[in-house]
Amino acid sequence: MSVNSADRPGEVDVVLVKAGRTKIRYTGELLADDGTRVTVRAPWAGSGVRDFGFVRFEPGDVFTEYYWRDRWYAVKEVRSAAGTLKGWYCDITRPAVRSGPELVVEDLDLDLWRSADGTDVRRLDEDEFAESGLTESDPEAATAALSALDELETLAHGADFTTLLT
Repeated sequence: MSVNSADRPGEVDVVLVKAGRTKIRYTGELLADDGTRVTVRAPWAGSGVRDFGFVRFEPGDVFTEYYWRDRWYAVKEVRSAAGTLKGWYCDITRPAVRSGPELVVEDLDLDLWRSADGTDVRRLDEDEFAESGLTESDPEAATAALSALDELETLAHGADFTTLLT
């Protein structure tokens, strides 16, 4: 059982939900919450190394995560333990909900990667999204998710991508 983050100033429990179940839960440092966007910094919460082929997430990596209450995505800046920027991993999600010590985000399977130098922008997991059945069970959410992915891809190809995070 984890300690309630309300008892830990400056911390928040990030809860990533997928298909109605908690996929992962971890504690991060709450950097900012302006009522629309929540910014959290957390170490790589996965177990061991996750090698995607185009990037490796590994123990020691630090994620600065940006969640919006009015957008259908989250953007995670990924840095190595030494501080080197690896890139940005973007999750397509329902708008984030913060309730006290928890920030709950529902993952909708679609993802986007943008490398640190901006030369590698790739859409990910479109097959998982198609298999999820969201287009049948919640067509409005599916449309919003696909629009969010298109918007992020357009932004990721632009030089001003990082202004999204300032």
